[in-house]
Amino acid sequence: MKKVVFLFFLAVQAAVAQKAGIQFRATPLDKVFQEARRTGKPVFVEVFSPTCHVCESFVPTLNDARVGRFYNDKFISTKLDIGLPTTKQFLDRRQLFVPSLPLFLYFDPQQNLIHFAMSNNSTDEVIRHGTNALNPQARSQTMKARYQQGERAANFLIDYAMYARVTRDTVAGMAAMNDYAKQQNPATFANQTNWLVLQKLILDYENPMFQYMMAHLDTYRKAYGAEPTLRVAENILMSSLYSGRGAQYPPAKILQIQQQLVKAGIEPRVAANRTLLPEVNAYFRTHQTAKATERMDAQATTNPLTVPEYLYISRLFNRNSPDASDVPTVVKWINKALTLKPSVKEQADLYAELANAYRRGGKADEAQKAAQRSKELTQARR
Repeated sequence: MKKVVFLFFLAVQAAVAQKAGIQFRATPLDKVFQEARRTGKPVFVEVFSPTCHVCESFVPTLNDARVGRFYNDKFISTKLDIGLPTTKQFLDRRQLFVPSLPLFLYFDPQQNLIHFAMSNNSTDEVIRHGTNALNPQARSQTMKARYQQGERAANFLIDYAMYARVTRDTVAGMAAMNDYAKQQNPATFANQTNWLVLQKLILDYENPMFQYMMAHLDTYRKAYGAEPTLRVAENILMSSLYSGRGAQYPPAKILQIQQQLVKAGIEPRVAANRTLLPEVNAYFRTHQTAKATERMDAQATTNPLTVPEYLYISRLFNRNSPDASDVPTVVKWINKALTLKPSVKEQADLYAELANAYRRGGKADEAQKAAQRSKELTQARR
């Protein structure tokens, strides 16, 4: 009997705690924002995962009576499971990125982001973030203007760079982190705070703090471990390589990234594979067709390709090469692919690319024959 009473008491306590805490709406997001427009209240969104232990640790805090009174009075609140497609759609439509969980997002009733927070787990902190969201002068929304007006305090630059990550404003984040790096004494580059900055905020391999890291890898390995150091270096280098600015890098910068991947601990062959396409495209942009052809042909020679891969690189060169000097090599690739027992569809596609290559090379008769063969194979499939 005592056990039954005890369990009942726990259930009552849990129900009371839940009622006392933040009242998260379970209704669809459009209904949540409808209610926000009706009441004039902003919307508080906790982005979480049911498998996130840190998120679970916030449950008692969000169920706290004082937190509940504040948020229930000031906000319409809801929760978004990061694993659901509807959550991804909502975030993507607003160009929002979730760097870690839980993430607190605050919106006006028109679904504009006005504030964000990655909070410490305390009632005071959760309330403080909500208070800032209500203050037009303290909101994250004002950070860009504050930066443009000259604000450069170190903590502000960190917060602004994180806001830039959340809002996917890479250019703003890079500028903030370059300013931050210039403020720091190089003797502090490897301290705990700046290690976190490298992990979370720096996406540009040319940032002075990252270049310092690459010159002092053993310092970071000793302090933080070899694997975490490799992971941070790899993330920053690959983020740079496949960013919008990376798509405009000259070949020299791409080769530098390849060398730094190897220096960080990536196997040379793997590093070369990762930089292959950016390097070839950089040669195209700078009208260095011979180097593009040499690089890709070396890859095809040292790493035997499949039929789809031969088809891909043939199309790449036919569509992007700035001149026809690569045509003999493209023809060689296609003929090699034709010996690998391609399907009828693949044969048709390969002959179509062969026709394109011959046209580019000014060989009209060969182009016509290849095009005719492609047409015959296509018809044979019907």
